[in-house]
Amino acid sequence: MNKIAAKAISALFAVALGFLATSTMANTDNDAIAERIKPVGSVCVEGDECANAVAAPAAAAGGARSGEDVYTASCAACHASGVLSAPKLGSSDWTDREAAKGMGTLVANAINGINAMPPRGTCASCSDDEIEAAVAYMVDSAK
Repeated sequence: MNKIAAKAISALFAVALGFLATSTMANTDNDAIAERIKPVGSVCVEGDECANAVAAPAAAAGGARSGEDVYTASCAACHASGVLSAPKLGSSDWTDREAAKGMGTLVANAINGINAMPPRGTCASCSDDEIEAAVAYMVDSAK
């Protein structure tokens, strides 16, 4: 077979493959595509109709989280390794701070933020009671 015939056969094969791919894509179910690319959520702005539906707080749905649960989910990121001088879980830093400042001050600092720690640490959805439970868990870990 000469070079021209081989190129012609290759070109015909490429064209046939192109038609096959195009017809397969055309037969794809548009509903399935729409389902795959649909948004996962929506934003509701105050004043819209959807703003009247108030979402239930996370604590109300499953009850208040324990101090250990809050620590694991939100506090461990800094307090497990001592990031930016955060007192580590289980260290005497907690008992020293409790003795010097009192539990009320430790809880107030956790709620309002102190030094590099933002208010409520990384748990904006935590209630004051959940923050208090997390602080108590960290203090108790050092005893």
